Amino acid sequence: MWLTGKLVPDHKTIADFRRDNGAGIRKVCAQFVELCRRIGTLKGDCVAIDGSKFKAVNNRDRNFTKGKIASRIAHLEADVERYITEMVRIDRQEEGKVKAAKVEHLSRRYGRIRQEIARLREMDKALADAPAGQISLTDPDARAMSTSARHSGLVGYNVQSAVDTETHIIVTHDVTNKGFDRDQLSPMATAAKKALGRDTLHALADKGYFSGVEIAACDRAGIKVTMPRPETSGNRKKGMYVKADFKYDPDRDVYICPTGDALTYRYTREEDGLQVRRYWTNECQHCPVKSRCTTGKERRVTRWEYEHLVDEMRDRLRNADDPMTLRRSTVEHPFGTIKAWMGTTHFLMRRLKNVRTEMALNVLAYNIKRMVALVGIKRLMAAMPA
Repeated sequence: MWLTGKLVPDHKTIADFRRDNGAGIRKVCAQFVELCRRIGTLKGDCVAIDGSKFKAVNNRDRNFTKGKIASRIAHLEADVERYITEMVRIDRQEEGKVKAAKVEHLSRRYGRIRQEIARLREMDKALADAPAGQISLTDPDARAMSTSARHSGLVGYNVQSAVDTETHIIVTHDVTNKGFDRDQLSPMATAAKKALGRDTLHALADKGYFSGVEIAACDRAGIKVTMPRPETSGNRKKGMYVKADFKYDPDRDVYICPTGDALTYRYTREEDGLQVRRYWTNECQHCPVKSRCTTGKERRVTRWEYEHLVDEMRDRLRNADDPMTLRRSTVEHPFGTIKAWMGTTHFLMRRLKNVRTEMALNVLAYNIKRMVALVGIKRLMAAMPA
């Protein structure tokens, strides 16, 4: 402060620096992770992967989808009908200046509503070419996304991160405007493996990442994945058998049903680029508990070519180490800390490219503070290149 004479950069200087040096800022963030690895603090045996929704500088009222536009037009047309009815009533019951003033006021409101309906209809036409079927007026790259809370959502971005389970350092991160995590598993796990310079890696994720294609991609990249398999069927709630009740016997290549009958292999076909095997038995027609199992002629069970990876994941989930508790306690804390720093508005910048720069700054700040807590300022400063 003495050296600079208490001079401070203007807000525009900071904003311009952040805008003009996005690539450099993101590179510094990655290089700091490399520094942590080089000095031995970050070993990276296991990472936890998760995504979190961050608000954009775009109010929900300035984000439009086909359903939202249709709902607004319906409400506005109901208002038009009400104004017309009111004008007819005034014309019949009112007289003089009072009548003229009321009719003029309603006419102005009627005109504004007709203009708004015309604007919404033009926007509805533009939605045909809009990415993801959405238009955001303030930040064109922001998207409406649902959150874990029931009947809630926001307009923003989906931030992905891979966090080291031992040090809680954010190994790698990304920002997307996709509202789901399903196709983010292998990109995040592969990026974490590359950042850590490892030949193998163990990645923990929640069931939102479950995808056969992504699990197979991770396996080919030398990444072991642990996550729960979501139940897509509602049969368990109905008291019916689900696939988990059928045990696979690898030696005989059959599935054993709850009553002990063997479902044998029938044929293989390709689904979504994966080879899927089908199993069933003709004994289902005479089974006393068939009504609890299937409404079809027989119960058919599918097994895809990487199903053994899912079986291994299930065994790891039953481990006493409780990997899902480890995942939650690792990856959710950095998100909470960064959101607390950013405040209720979250992102201040607009467009995906700039939002990625802003997130990189926050991740860099988080990692620096984390390293100070782990090794101290003196050791960290000594490790930094001159």
